[in-house]
Amino acid sequence: MSQHAIRVLATVDAVAGYTTYIDLIRPLISGKQIVSTSMQKEVDRVSAALDLALAGTACAVVSSGDPGVYAMAGLVLEMCRRRSIAIGGSDRPEDEDRLFIEVVPGIPALCSGASLLGAPLTHDFAAISLSDLLTPWETIEKRVEAAARADFVIVIYNPKSRRRTDHLTHAQEIILRHRDPATPVGVVTGAMRDNQRVTLTTLEALDRAHVDMQTTVFVGNSTTFNYDGFMITPRGYAKKYDIAGQQC
Repeated sequence: MSQHAIRVLATVDAVAGYTTYIDLIRPLISGKQIVSTSMQKEVDRVSAALDLALAGTACAVVSSGDPGVYAMAGLVLEMCRRRSIAIGGSDRPEDEDRLFIEVVPGIPALCSGASLLGAPLTHDFAAISLSDLLTPWETIEKRVEAAARADFVIVIYNPKSRRRTDHLTHAQEIILRHRDPATPVGVVTGAMRDNQRVTLTTLEALDRAHVDMQTTVFVGNSTTFNYDGFMITPRGYAKKYDIAGQQC
């Protein structure tokens, strides 16, 4: 979490979030009103948070990672539009006729996970979620195919759940049509949390890696390599400069 996020949590009166995320920050929100719901109840908790805010209670809606990356910021703003709630941000805090909304940046899993692997995202990359709860699987397949064909490093969110056991294997099969089986793959679970686990494997062996809903998968591009336990995607400096560090 950023220090700014911690300061915001200290100033609000109420906090709304998924039960697991509320539990992660309980030491920071002692004594505050809590709106906690289970998975797939996002609309309910955002609606409750908006009702609290409209009644004059400062409320934070919390997500894991960054609120704008596969998280709640979009839903909050979308629901404001659907309910015709006039909103304003930090650029006009004096406008009391509008509901003040601030999207507080966080550290997304693609950044925290990448830091644990080394530097897998130094060049162009695509982030794709394999969850088909809100996006048709046919659309997800097209996106995986396009990213693989274009040689993007691919960051895979939501690779597997109890209900979705085969989606990662299907994505692996699609990517293998365009990538060497030995392509480096990083598998990061619970980045920066107590259950953190970091594994380096290959595209060919990805289906045998241990993954769950807290896992982020990093599939390298055609230039990605491993070195001394780090996963590196070069930006291209070696093609233009002498990076060996030899004295002239």
